Formats: sequence, structure tokens, C-alpha cells
Amino acid sequence: MEITIGVQNQARELTLESDETAESVTTAVREAIAGGGVLDLTDSKGRRILVPTASLGYVELGAEEQRRVGFGGAH
Repeated sequence: MEITIGVQNQARELTLESDETAESVTTAVREAIAGGGVLDLTDSKGRRILVPTASLGYVELGAEEQRRVGFGGAH
């Protein structure tokens, strides 16, 4: 799933691919905002992204899609 994070006062947004579900990312965002701390996410390559919640503009979650295996579609 693609996650896009808008950061206040920054022209560029952060975009990452995650193996997490939309529900788990939503929970992480809500808990970080409620706690007033840091949003801590890990992308599909194992890199950690830390964003202070005071700087969050928005978090956009792309559609969850299952990875396809094989070559081409069904006939």
C-alpha cells in the first residue's frame, strides 16, 4: 500500500510503500496524534520514517492491493 504524508511548511510530501494494512496504519496515526508524539512507520524495505505529529498536514492511504504472481492474466 502506498502512504503519502504531507508535512506542514514543506513543499514535498513523503511517499512510502508499506506492507502494513490500512487499519494498522490508521491506528498508528491516531495513536501518535492522541499521544502528541511522533508518527513512526516502517516501509516495505525496512526503513523507518519518523514525523513529529505537530508537523503532520495529512496522511493519505492508497488502496491495499494483493501482489500478483506470474506472467499475464487468465485466459
